[in-house]
Amino acid sequence: MNRGSAGSIGSAASASEYRVCSNCRKVLRQEKRIRVSQPLTRGPSAFIPEKEAAARHQCSYIVNMHVDEFLKTGGIAEWLNGLEYIPQRLKNLNEINKLLAHQPWLITKEHIQKLVKTGENNWSLPELVHAVVLLAHYHALASFVFGSGINPERDPDTSNGFRLIAVNKFCVCDLANDNNIENASLTSSNFGIADSLSELEALMERMKRLQEEKEEEEASQEEMATRFEKEKKESLLVVTGAFDDEMVSTSDVSRYIEDPGFGYKDFARRGEEHLPTFRAQDYTWENHGFSLVNRLYSDIGHLLDEKFRMVYNLTYNTMATHEDVDTTMLRRALFNYVHCMFGIRYDDYDYGEVNQLLERSLKVYIKTVTCYPERTTKRMYDSYWRQFKHSEKVHLNLLLMEARMQAELLYALRAITRHLT
Repeated sequence: MNRGSAGSIGSAASASEYRVCSNCRKVLRQEKRIRVSQPLTRGPSAFIPEKEAAARHQCSYIVNMHVDEFLKTGGIAEWLNGLEYIPQRLKNLNEINKLLAHQPWLITKEHIQKLVKTGENNWSLPELVHAVVLLAHYHALASFVFGSGINPERDPDTSNGFRLIAVNKFCVCDLANDNNIENASLTSSNFGIADSLSELEALMERMKRLQEEKEEEEASQEEMATRFEKEKKESLLVVTGAFDDEMVSTSDVSRYIEDPGFGYKDFARRGEEHLPTFRAQDYTWENHGFSLVNRLYSDIGHLLDEKFRMVYNLTYNTMATHEDVDTTMLRRALFNYVHCMFGIRYDDYDYGEVNQLLERSLKVYIKTVTCYPERTTKRMYDSYWRQFKHSEKVHLNLLLMEARMQAELLYALRAITRHLT
């Protein structure tokens, strides 16, 4: 089967020029001769060559993986038919799950009170913390899976050996081959045409200059607050224009979703009521979230903290071909940029560094992986850090995953704390 660009089918065109995707039934032009019956690579990732991929297991999409595990552990098969088939107690988590995944800043103590109030289907606070940790983990894991281009798992029960899974209105033929991305905002010209080697050298030079400027004179608190607001507003301009239309779920996972049109919306959205910035110093993971989680869900705080610290501090002191490089500044910019998109500000951080260190194509990739992971394409993956190793890009995806999970947890745990006080 072959795949071509989108467009109307002229009446004069020959029917032989088109084929239909056997998975999503989409009409496809066959002139470009792009195979979609199986992933583009034989390894676990559609983005990373098999010989360079770190994973050894071929990974399926998360939903199907857990459907299999649920059944293996004796789960009630009827529950898999959709949300209307699960117990009301589990169904009650739907609202907070939806908010956590897309707009966690909307979570309030009232959402917590509704779940823990006395009644037949109530949740205890320890149970609720456990549930929130799991929900946030899998939302973040979805970002890693799509950001790394994880291929469907081989399935002997299908004709071609692969489970083809439609995600929202996209089929695997879209996700694997970058279809529906024919938009000027995502073309290579907008991602920059400078030689990738000179881009790397320019990044290294900017890091050096920023470090020297920081040692000479630090910006005032007022200036840093202004730079955060500027970066927050500029994140509105980092759009994946091909996806401005509302996403409607048509896949087999839609049975597990209510309100499929609900999704991420920019925290600093123009023309809407201003939402207060989450000042990290007022509610930090280290001083507040960690102790609350540990108190209500024994020892998980230590495990989460170790995970956050390990990924944040992980470095081989390399950048592409350069060795003995201190990447702390770059890692912090990446982590804080994710939190900025979720309205979280660190008073002691100069957000001017974000604009200096993160090129536009990287910002597009980060926003997509973090906020709309199902829309990530190989073109986005290939467009940034073109001189960097695949292992360094996987490390980036780990940073994005942990930053997203921590952001979700901070909002949920703050709401729980407010419920308790």
